[in-house]
Amino acid sequence: MIRIRAKALLLLAAPLLAAAAFLTGSFHASDAQAQAGGATYEGVATCAGSTCHGRAEGNGEVVRQDEIASWQEPSSSTGAHSRAFAALASPRGRQIAASLGLGSATSAQACLGCHATYVPKSRQGARFLTADGVGCESCHGPSSRWLSSHYGVPGTHASNVSLGLTPLENPQVRAKVCLDCHYGSADGNQFVTHSMMAAGHPRVAFELDLFSALQQHHDEDGDYAARKGRTDSVRLWAVGQAEAVARSTDLFSRPGFGTMGVFPEYYFYDCHSCHRQIKDGPQRQLTFETNPGRPIPFGMAPYNDENIIMLSAVARTFAPGRAAAFDSASKNFHRAMGEGRSQATAAAQKLRGEASALSAALAGRAYSGNDAFSVVQMISDTATNPRFTDYAGSAQAVMAVDTLLNAMVREGRITVGAAAGIRANINRAYSAVRSPEVYQPAAFRAALGQATRAIGVLR
Repeated sequence: MIRIRAKALLLLAAPLLAAAAFLTGSFHASDAQAQAGGATYEGVATCAGSTCHGRAEGNGEVVRQDEIASWQEPSSSTGAHSRAFAALASPRGRQIAASLGLGSATSAQACLGCHATYVPKSRQGARFLTADGVGCESCHGPSSRWLSSHYGVPGTHASNVSLGLTPLENPQVRAKVCLDCHYGSADGNQFVTHSMMAAGHPRVAFELDLFSALQQHHDEDGDYAARKGRTDSVRLWAVGQAEAVARSTDLFSRPGFGTMGVFPEYYFYDCHSCHRQIKDGPQRQLTFETNPGRPIPFGMAPYNDENIIMLSAVARTFAPGRAAAFDSASKNFHRAMGEGRSQATAAAQKLRGEASALSAALAGRAYSGNDAFSVVQMISDTATNPRFTDYAGSAQAVMAVDTLLNAMVREGRITVGAAAGIRANINRAYSAVRSPEVYQPAAFRAALGQATRAIGVLR
């Protein structure tokens, strides 16, 4: 089922998958993995034995054992992390580095922070290679202390975690690991600036459950569930939205990230609100729609609120007691953009607090079978639907509906056949965001409404 689900999710718009393939993540040694102390990164080669994770065919008794082959898949999104370093030597990578005066991209710290498992020499084991790209330890943590014990009979998942293995089954931990590169990190060399995008770097897009499916190299069988519990896609998606808002507002509130000289750092803003065709004629043609969630002065570039919109729907569905406070903090944050940097920073910190509180509540909440139906309907209700006026937020919404639909199938709430019948509606919504150049807000909202109504009929 996992393989079918990941295949279905590949229907994403090309720009989103391009961003996923080019900007791939690493986990800095200075992050939560500091619990591993002086542990070293031993490299992909230490995982690649035929009795470990290096089999050509996934027929292992406990784990598939073909995880390296999946990680290296040359033509699929499952191999994106292994291709991350090579992307730096591509024509696009060379052009970006040349435009920014970075020298060779394959040795530039600003690039290696996310295109490789980038750690100092003192933390590199004998078989470690930066050229491996985003290797196993980028996500699972430095392995020197748990490598020899994690497969042993006496070893447990808890004991491995105590030795530095990253507990990725925890949705908050997983989100923070992924967001280090799939949004940005304050730890250094993991932040895509507007200058980088001006030089050719793709827009960063992320959704935790979707990207988890695209990068999942294991099966969630009975053994996995016994050791780590089963993944709840609704929880994973919801927590991912909360952590994305928390990370975005945290970085924005930091002077070294939120400003670029006298200007704000435009990475945080909605790209397509400025990068639209300008027509100079006697009749004005407005290139935006008024957004009820953004009380900003006319003509200002809006903050990219794709995750804020989703989290608002999540809060009203799963944490109604916190929804009003979050929505108020969101509007105050947008409003503060027209007041000044200090006001915007304070509002960002307030919004970050609300998002973090929601993350904790969502991570600890019990989920029922109808939750996916409920949040799908909330995404297209009268409070949320009018907020889909921009490309980024709309793309995030259709990813969410697709993710939740697949969760319904996996949990047996909707049959594969019924989901296939809804696929045409989902595809229409995807078509509406396939390219920012032809994005039409009204057409997208109509297509999304058709998809969510079709799902609601099956509840």
